[in-house]
Amino acid sequence: MIKIAIDGNEANVKNRVGSNTYAFAILTELYKLTATRKNLDVTVLLSSKKLADLPTARPNWRYMIVGPQKLWTQWALPIHLFLHQNDYQIFFTPSHYAPRISSVPYVSSVMDLAYLHYPKQFRRHDLLQLKNWTKYSVKNAQKIITISKFSKQEILKHYGREDKDVIVAYPSFQFTTSAPIEQTRQFFKNHSIHNKYFLYLGTIQPRKNITGIIDAYEVFLRKLAAANLRTKKANKRQPKEPDLLIAGKVGWLADDILARIKNSPFSKKIILTGFVDDRFKRALYQNAIASLLVSRYEGFGIPALESMQAGTIPIVANNSSLPEVVGQAGLLVKDNNPQAISDAMLKAYQMTHKEQLKAKTAMQRQIRKFSWREAAKIIFKVLEEKSKNVS
Repeated sequence: MIKIAIDGNEANVKNRVGSNTYAFAILTELYKLTATRKNLDVTVLLSSKKLADLPTARPNWRYMIVGPQKLWTQWALPIHLFLHQNDYQIFFTPSHYAPRISSVPYVSSVMDLAYLHYPKQFRRHDLLQLKNWTKYSVKNAQKIITISKFSKQEILKHYGREDKDVIVAYPSFQFTTSAPIEQTRQFFKNHSIHNKYFLYLGTIQPRKNITGIIDAYEVFLRKLAAANLRTKKANKRQPKEPDLLIAGKVGWLADDILARIKNSPFSKKIILTGFVDDRFKRALYQNAIASLLVSRYEGFGIPALESMQAGTIPIVANNSSLPEVVGQAGLLVKDNNPQAISDAMLKAYQMTHKEQLKAKTAMQRQIRKFSWREAAKIIFKVLEEKSKNVS
């Protein structure tokens, strides 16, 4: 009998983003993957009542609420694992944090190490927790699950683990059901989206290099105006220049970004939508000329995957994990070079129909590399092997 305990807290939240989405998807796929396993006993540990959309309990899959909720990872969970150490062979947490003291061998996860590279972009409490808790979680884990080859190299470099100890399980992405067409039209109307546009979709924060996007957009508009003047079409009616759509909630330390938008000579063409309901995301991508993700650092870069799934070419920074995500299906640029970014925008804008079809084929080929089911298979294999080692 294989006896596994899983920390389900990252998945057990209503509004899932980032690591919550990853945890929920992995938990759901592990549930499907183990449906017929009679020699398996999985206990999902929670600090609060189970949400309705988590997988339902069954003979080989159950839930247990462990209290108290306060300081759960460092107090309630270690006590529970100590008292039940004979009930579990392996413990898995799909988050950065494992108990400082664990009576059960564990496998932990790390999404990225952005906090080491950009400490000033994290709140002091969050930074201390990320640095300290992640350090001992990685140090004491039987294996570490991560989301890209780039993040694996980061873990090896900063935490000194052996190559065999860090396992890559790529995330994937599926759009939720889109809103009815009338609601989508109303969303576009409410935000004055009437024109062609380039799209940034994500949290507005410094690491995402949104000021770099604005710099590049301004250069793009000037290049487009100059190109139009040089063509015979200069005397004819020209299509309206594309807008820049910045869609997503305002994050921490965003004041400088918002000021940059306000002070742009093209500020009237830069549209801020605020938080975007998942039901409108597919339409936003599908109607964009290209998406922009020119971050300084990404552990994976889900927006690039979203863009490819929608058939919209992503323009991404040639750094961290982003080349790994888009492969040959995106346009790679230097994140600190507005001229290069604007050239990519112009290339996307001027693509012929034949070039667009070729790009879509490349994107369809690339997204097949990412599957939640395959990620769950990789993780379950690790858990199964480690459970046998400690039996």
